[in-house]
Amino acid sequence: MKQTKEKIPNLSSELRADIVETPEIIRRASGINLFGKRIKSIIYTTDVAVIANCNADAVLVVYPWTPNTRILDAVSTVSNIPILAGIGGGLTKGLRSAVVGFFAEESGAQAVVLNAPTTIETIQSVKKAVDVPIIYTIVNQNVDLKERIEAGVKAFNIAGGKDTAALVSWVRQELKNNDLDPNFPIIASGGKGDDQIKKTIEAGANAISFTAYGVTEATFQKKMEKYREEN
Repeated sequence: MKQTKEKIPNLSSELRADIVETPEIIRRASGINLFGKRIKSIIYTTDVAVIANCNADAVLVVYPWTPNTRILDAVSTVSNIPILAGIGGGLTKGLRSAVVGFFAEESGAQAVVLNAPTTIETIQSVKKAVDVPIIYTIVNQNVDLKERIEAGVKAFNIAGGKDTAALVSWVRQELKNNDLDPNFPIIASGGKGDDQIKKTIEAGANAISFTAYGVTEATFQKKMEKYREEN
């Protein structure tokens, strides 16, 4: 007898009808268990309005300036989902990254994220300062995975642009070639559409990050147009 797929009931409200929705295809990912909570979708934004009104499993808080504890404090105030906090790795490094990481953990972050240029010494410094998992960002194949894992990295965040799926596949193969954990956690950027997300998941990504560029402005514009028509 063929079983029909059950429709999942939805509970919402009039005031919260316009939340930022996770791309449905991300639900195909296996997910990563972070302190007992399964993480599949990760929204990449520092917009506190979006963070407070999304259905993602976690938020990736990284930005192109040196990490600021006040920004993290603002995000922590509004977020009801786990925070993966960027703590530098390029210009910000060494002891400063470790101190920011310690503050991030104390502020409720459930993981800290280091950028691609991060040295082994910085990873080791952060490892001494925090208890939460360290996530290392990979942007190309010029990286020694084993060396970083041994230094304290607990997951990889792969951001290879249009080549992300291929880079995920390479990382999985490198883990196998070096007799490392074949189930090592991998987060990867989702790209521009469902097809790219699907390829990235099939390549071996456990969780997918997606951007929320301009969502606040677009949603507000839509509402203003509606108000103009009604009044």
